[in-house]
Amino acid sequence: MKDVTPRPEPIDLPPDGRENLRAEDEAVETASFILSLRARGIRDTALLRAMELVPREVFAPRRFTDLARTDIALPLPCGQTMTGPRTVAAMLVGLGVASGQRVFEIGTGTGYVTALLARLGAEVFTIERFNTLAESARQHLKIVEAGRVRMEIGDGLEIRPRERFDRILLNGAVSEIPEAVTAHLGPGGRLVGALTIDGVPRLVRVERTEDGALRQDPGPTLRLAPLMRGVAKTL
Repeated sequence: MKDVTPRPEPIDLPPDGRENLRAEDEAVETASFILSLRARGIRDTALLRAMELVPREVFAPRRFTDLARTDIALPLPCGQTMTGPRTVAAMLVGLGVASGQRVFEIGTGTGYVTALLARLGAEVFTIERFNTLAESARQHLKIVEAGRVRMEIGDGLEIRPRERFDRILLNGAVSEIPEAVTAHLGPGGRLVGALTIDGVPRLVRVERTEDGALRQDPGPTLRLAPLMRGVAKTL
């Protein structure tokens, strides 16, 4: 028997209507993304607002933009990884950035965390060992109009000219925190990264007390790739 059920005609929306629908879809996706972070224990209002306003899809590889608002790490060129949002949030909560603070970021990657730091009001000096990633990050940061960011290609784990920072962020896991890095930490300053203990990366927070001593507090495990030394010669 032939199906004679009337079928609805497709709606041909004008361009502005399609744009409105796309904007609504993006707003719903962003809201779900932020709610998922809250459900996983992220309660810092300023950080959640920054993660709402900084579009991760701008920084994600083009073939993975549909996964940008999900809590997964994404593969990058040069064999690197774009850290998952929950891990990023945990590190930034531990870092406790306040507006106007000077932050030294080691491992720029795509520039996503750099943009979050800038959105939180920090003055950021970020360093990346891969020229390919650094050039890409520069373009991403221009798109989102991240302010007060200074970028350099180099090895952030090596000894550098004396310069003090309020906060230091290691975007990767290390077997030990180099003294060359903690030397940049001013009194009352704080470093956050991942320290590999018994083969497992764990969140670590290092604070310099007012008398100049360093206090180190290990935290929970993190899904974070190793932070490599040296400057890439070909990438």
